[in-house]
Amino acid sequence: MNNKLYVGNLSYQLTEQELETQFAQFGTVKSVKIITDRDTGRSKGFGFIEMDNEDQANSCVAELNEKDFNGRNIRVSIARPKN
Repeated sequence: MNNKLYVGNLSYQLTEQELETQFAQFGTVKSVKIITDRDTGRSKGFGFIEMDNEDQANSCVAELNEKDFNGRNIRVSIARPKN
């Protein structure tokens, strides 16, 4: 079961709350994490979202991948497990 999503090409001004609101249309969002630079604290333009279940995650990929969000076409895919 993989319900964790990679979200790329995000606007650098985007907040985790805005991202959660966008994905909540497709189900229950369990967690949102925008990855930031350790030194500057600025967004790196990508993050991870955990949905409640695999069906919701797949709906997000189908509906949001390559769609415009805050002026950028975001990339949404099932996250690969850490090695």
